[in-house]
Amino acid sequence: MSSPELKIIEQSVRSSILQKVPFVIETESLELRYGKKLALKSLNLKIPPGRIHALIGANGAGKSSLFRVLLGFQSPTGGEARILDRDCASLNEQDRARIGFVNEEHSLPTWLRVQDVVTMQRNLYSQWNEKVYRGIVGHFNVDQEQRIRELSRGERAGVNLAMAMAQAPELLILDEPTLGLDVVAKRAFLEAVLSSVEDSDCTIIYCSHQMEEIERLADNLIVMERGELIHMSPPDEFCERVALWVAEFPFQTFGAESLPGVLQVERIDGLFHFIVLDQDEHFGELLEEKGARRTWQGAVDLDRAVNAFLTRNHARPLPEGAVSNDGDEQ
Repeated sequence: MSSPELKIIEQSVRSSILQKVPFVIETESLELRYGKKLALKSLNLKIPPGRIHALIGANGAGKSSLFRVLLGFQSPTGGEARILDRDCASLNEQDRARIGFVNEEHSLPTWLRVQDVVTMQRNLYSQWNEKVYRGIVGHFNVDQEQRIRELSRGERAGVNLAMAMAQAPELLILDEPTLGLDVVAKRAFLEAVLSSVEDSDCTIIYCSHQMEEIERLADNLIVMERGELIHMSPPDEFCERVALWVAEFPFQTFGAESLPGVLQVERIDGLFHFIVLDQDEHFGELLEEKGARRTWQGAVDLDRAVNAFLTRNHARPLPEGAVSNDGDEQ
């Protein structure tokens, strides 16, 4: 079977280290509106090059809208967006060759054999790295003679990731790449991602609702809500801001839900569990003032911390140097 004629995409500079881009993604007052709905609201985001950045948020947070703007598929309503120091509205073939993209659909031409699809990709990108492709696809049970329609969802995910990394991108965007994969395929995918970032200068933007994946992969946590950036820090620093307080109340909480920093309250086996943000030991005294007989303090894992954080719209970090209501600098 003959492949259609493809134009090889030349790239003069191959890595973000050589390119010296200050940020792989940079937006300023970025807005995107669908009719009356504001999908991106004055978004100011700066992501530095290097390692794995996890982008999370509830459905409707604006993550997919952001990707459409960044990749030049959607024109913003207002503001600016740059990817690898290039205007997202005017990306050319050379710019796009520097960016890899894998989403949850893992769409490939179903009638073609794996080797035919790979051959087209190999002929398209001048910096194609066959060793990288073989190394990643080796994590999956893929026969190169198989047709795409014969592959499992996990195998298609593996082929997509292998091709995206083999083009030697400076930036790889993974949008819910493990959605619908079984446990074995998901583990293989995550191992392939980790091995890829260790062996290259590629920066990875990883979007997922699976906190166990984020905990394993991410060096930086980016939280979006309703089209805005509400938090960015390493995951361990984020978890240090969030704590669990368990309190025993004789009858009811008497307004303890409204105490400063409370993100979420649950009643479990007769005890009240408070997930709180930026509170020290003094919070226990506040609970006792509200009628608690006994209190206990504990740590919170990333999954529970993020879920509680997104539950309350007001829970967002103050600007640098800002003063909180109690007069303490944040």
